[in-house]
Amino acid sequence: MNGISTLLIFVGLFLLGGVYSFAKQKQSKSLITLLSIGAGMCLLAGIVRLEVWN
Repeated sequence: MNGISTLLIFVGLFLLGGVYSFAKQKQSKSLITLLSIGAGMCLLAGIVRLEVWN
């Protein structure tokens, strides 16, 4: 596991926490959707960059 993949996974999990928090605060659905797409992309990029796939 290198630094970039660790950072991307950490940022993705942080953004998922924001999605949960915004959903509890009843924020707008478009904001929650945008944040969840960003979280998913960060998590996916971090998982793809893991060295276990090579």
